[in-house]
Amino acid sequence: MRFKRFIPPVLALGLLAPVFVRAQEAAAPPQDQAAKTPPPAQEKKTAPPIFSYDPAGRRDPFKDLFGGQEIRETQKIVSKVSDMDIDDINLMGIVKTPRRYEAIIAFADGFPMTLLVGQKLADGYVVSIDDEKVVFRKTSDRGIPLAKPRDIVKEIMPEEPSHE
Repeated sequence: MRFKRFIPPVLALGLLAPVFVRAQEAAAPPQDQAAKTPPPAQEKKTAPPIFSYDPAGRRDPFKDLFGGQEIRETQKIVSKVSDMDIDDINLMGIVKTPRRYEAIIAFADGFPMTLLVGQKLADGYVVSIDDEKVVFRKTSDRGIPLAKPRDIVKEIMPEEPSHE
């Protein structure tokens, strides 16, 4: 917010810069006078210094932290269940079919989708589904594998009894 007050002066300088350049060109000495002045003494060129870094037990700040792995952007387009992160899942309900439980989740823009046991997600998979909760196993975080996978439980909130 503070930099907004600097925008008009910067724009004014940008617009006035060509005027100052032309004024300096007009004030420059003619070519004949410039030819009479001796050229500046040429300085001897030296090689640029060679830098080295000794980490001395510390992390090398020039080393890639992610080891070359590509990290996904936070705003991604989710087109299928396997693109969703566990943290982004909104559990809407659980349905019991004759053979198994299925979790109903809110997909992009609230569109419902079903999850089954064993279904893979972007950062893990579904471990179990019962009548009250879904257990996910998170195996990676932002594309980096976790040393120890952890379980995340998402529960259905029981409906409050109506007071009629």
